[in-house]
Amino acid sequence: MKIAIVHDWLNGMRGGEKVLELLCDIFPDAPIHTLFCDRSKLSPYLRSRTIVPTVMQKFPLVKKLYRHYLPFYTFAVGREDLSGYDVIVSISTCIAKGFRRRAGSLHICYCNTPMRYAWGFSEQYFGTGLKRRLIDPTLSRLREWDRRSSDNVDFYIANSHNIADRIKRYYDRDTDAVIYPPVDTGFFTPGGAPGDFYLFVSALTPYKRADLAAEACRLAGVKLVVVGSGPEEKRLRRLAGPSAEFIGWQSGDELRRYYRTCRAFIFPAEEDFGIVPLEAQACGRPVIAFGKGGALETVAPHRAGYLPEGIRAGERPTGIFFAEQTAASLADAIAKFNKVADDFDPAAIRENALRFSKENCKEQLRRFIEGKIAARG
Repeated sequence: MKIAIVHDWLNGMRGGEKVLELLCDIFPDAPIHTLFCDRSKLSPYLRSRTIVPTVMQKFPLVKKLYRHYLPFYTFAVGREDLSGYDVIVSISTCIAKGFRRRAGSLHICYCNTPMRYAWGFSEQYFGTGLKRRLIDPTLSRLREWDRRSSDNVDFYIANSHNIADRIKRYYDRDTDAVIYPPVDTGFFTPGGAPGDFYLFVSALTPYKRADLAAEACRLAGVKLVVVGSGPEEKRLRRLAGPSAEFIGWQSGDELRRYYRTCRAFIFPAEEDFGIVPLEAQACGRPVIAFGKGGALETVAPHRAGYLPEGIRAGERPTGIFFAEQTAASLADAIAKFNKVADDFDPAAIRENALRFSKENCKEQLRRFIEGKIAARG
């Protein structure tokens, strides 16, 4: 039985790539098909795999300008033919689920989200001005393609109940399983004493909302350490002032040290799931998160903070929510956290993170996919 793994693109090691590594463990002989690939930014394990890029690999400066090629994504996918495979397992945030296959083959999609550009989050990427108006026709075509290509999938695995709801809303499809992405709880472990700084870890792009973390910490009069880099960095430095320290990307060991010694981790974005808050929790540190999106499934909130409708305070809290994506709301949550900081037990926080371990994710993926393959005979 010939099996192919499909991924949107490969130019870094984020949550989707961590799922990809597990699928490569499960199917060691399966090639990876993808839009384009920058091997220099992949883990040694993924670099060792057979990777088959589309024609987009030959586009000028694609590794740097791939976002500008958005209107051509569906063109590149449409030129690929995976009819030689019996089983396709895709990891889709954008277009991976749309690769062509033959009738009668099996397609299982691990969906990180329906295409964010097209469904409800376009302002976070393109704003509301001229750039947005210019891109609107492309987004309209992408929405239609995304909806139509959703029928190319036999079974959907959602990375969270949050994404299962989106699959139902945008594709009118039920999710067949919810399997959370993996957290390396064996590497991210407690150690050392917490310091006096708050921590933010992310690429510095608009929708990650580092601006909220920077401005809120300035308002609250607390120190912020920012791990990451990106196009927003210059603006964020001006906004944050001297209360923030920007240290760029860090090695795994250094990142773990910052997780272990932060006072709390700040997570101001509305994420599909969000692995970094769980890495912080695996190190025993509490999280201050926007009360929407994936954080509702990964943080047990303290009663002192905002409690979204249907969410109950955790008996063993691991963080605190804030209600609005404003600096004032986040600064207020920081003040509330400081009053109840002694209520957070590092052991309980880590225990919560262990539910999302790599081992749990891999075993659930294996059981689900092999079960569907066996049912097909």
